Amino acid sequence: MEDYGASTIKVLEGLEGVRKRPAMYIGDTGKHGLHHMIYEIMDNSIDEAMAGYCKNIEVILKTDNSIFMRDDGRGIPVGIHPKYKKSALEIVTTMLHAGGKFEKKAYKVSGGLHGVGLSVVNALSERMEIEVHRDGKIHVQKYEKGKSTTPVEVKGDSNYTGTIVRFKPDLSIFPSIEFDFNSLAERFREIAFLNKGLRIILDDEKMEKREEFFSEGGLSEFILFINKSRTPFHIPIVADKVDGDVIMEYGVQYTDYYSTSLYSFVNNIKTTEGGTHVSGFRTALLRSINEYAKSNNLMKEKDRRFVQDDIQEGLTALISVKIPSPQFEGQTKTKLGNPEVKSAVEKFVYSSFKSYLEEHPKEAQLVISKIARAMKAREAAQKARDLIRRKSVFESSVLPGKLADCIENDPTKAEIFIVEGDSAGGSAKQGRDRNTQAILPLRGKILNVEKAPLTKLLANEEIKSMILAFGTGFGEEFNLSKLRYHKIVIMTDADVDGSHIRTLLLTLLYRHFNKVIEDGYVYIAQPPLYKVKKGKTEKYAFNDQELAVCIEEMGESASIQRYKGLGEMNPEQLWETTMNPETRTLKRVTIEDAMKADKLFSVLMGDAVEPRREFISAHAKEVMNLDV
Repeated sequence: MEDYGASTIKVLEGLEGVRKRPAMYIGDTGKHGLHHMIYEIMDNSIDEAMAGYCKNIEVILKTDNSIFMRDDGRGIPVGIHPKYKKSALEIVTTMLHAGGKFEKKAYKVSGGLHGVGLSVVNALSERMEIEVHRDGKIHVQKYEKGKSTTPVEVKGDSNYTGTIVRFKPDLSIFPSIEFDFNSLAERFREIAFLNKGLRIILDDEKMEKREEFFSEGGLSEFILFINKSRTPFHIPIVADKVDGDVIMEYGVQYTDYYSTSLYSFVNNIKTTEGGTHVSGFRTALLRSINEYAKSNNLMKEKDRRFVQDDIQEGLTALISVKIPSPQFEGQTKTKLGNPEVKSAVEKFVYSSFKSYLEEHPKEAQLVISKIARAMKAREAAQKARDLIRRKSVFESSVLPGKLADCIENDPTKAEIFIVEGDSAGGSAKQGRDRNTQAILPLRGKILNVEKAPLTKLLANEEIKSMILAFGTGFGEEFNLSKLRYHKIVIMTDADVDGSHIRTLLLTLLYRHFNKVIEDGYVYIAQPPLYKVKKGKTEKYAFNDQELAVCIEEMGESASIQRYKGLGEMNPEQLWETTMNPETRTLKRVTIEDAMKADKLFSVLMGDAVEPRREFISAHAKEVMNLDV
């Protein structure tokens, strides 16, 4: 055994720790972490915008997968730091926890708070170059894998101010450095809505796509954008207030939908897990609505009150706060923890929203009527839930009859495949590992939960089967600790219908089982599209690119079979390609994935025709496999 002494202790110098443990700083090294690199640099530009110095941001995705980013802010300081005797530019790019956000002299509020953004991007990049236009000069420094390769040099004169960052992610850290235009576009659109007057340009040289984001209406425009496929009851209700160092703004609109769309932001950063600002908002909204309904005799029984579930139905809401010292959970900033923000938001929203209701009695009547219908539906749904619960207790078998359960009782080792159709379900049942894999076949497309009340949802046999199979309960009784499988795998055909069913399922899970997605228990199976055979040699291709490689390796005379459905595979093939943990590929679903599916479903299945026409026109050229 080797000695464990002082010599075995390793100190990671400079940014080595970031390269050794990148997930600690950007969440992961997959798609999320890769795009987080751009957001970290973007945060610095937005901080300049919030301080009143930046009006334009440009992001270019280059053909070699490198990134070009430019803003017209003040430019990163380049002077010599009195303590470190180095240029401030080199300090913020090569040292962790160095930046202008710790003291409030340069920024009152900021999104980049930990002083790790630019240095982390530098550490995780194969190469990076910073060009600062400041004090009439162009200052340049180059880096490789977090270390400077040149001093800060003056390269010429400049008649404007700003910062240009060029970087290429390191392929030895990221398995793929392909950036997704649509993911970036969605984030930049949000930033433009949250910062009236800020112009953001996104240009993809490889795809030859360019989009510009700019908003004069702010949150009001943001809400109209979200609800363009829904029928609203009133124009957006928007209010803002400055309370000391806290800047607060919210927008609300009720629509004819049954679901909730609530998005929250702190210093322009989306807080997908909410936090104290969301808690304050929800409490204030409920209180103001209940008090208005009671004082205007809109409640028949004096002691009855609406609950959160009632006021959430059909609600689209945005809450944005900007504060000097936000306390986030982790570097990737998904939940706000500042207790003082809750009381500030609650006081502001209660006062302003109640005033709106009192000043707009016609709109208030429509909103209260919608909420009252939601309350009746909730009570009816509670009876339906009680029926399911009684059924679970008194029937000899709690689980649905169509479920082929696994032997394993430990949820961390068990997985359930939600399979499209009886035919594929039969193959999956025969091909599975009975010890750890359960199969739940669905018949056709499940209910459109976006346009259905809870009573109809709970009466749907397919959804009831899922509720019983998961074991978590539903609604108020939902308990994640009772989840029977820590892998919920959606397995549908690789065609248009399969994609539709997958979107329906993701929308259901996002709306009503959100926690299973948040905790990373939902996956999408990746069945192959083709089988290529020559003699006794068989290979599977999961896309057209892999098919081309197979044909090149096996020759033009190889036979090609395209799988239109899972049911076309025999049990052995389905096991080998899609279900075997040793050989399969599963895609874990994130909250961002589910939100996108939810938005897409609202557009494609909503009542409004124009948004659907716009979507189809915009994406028609992207269709790869069209079933006609």
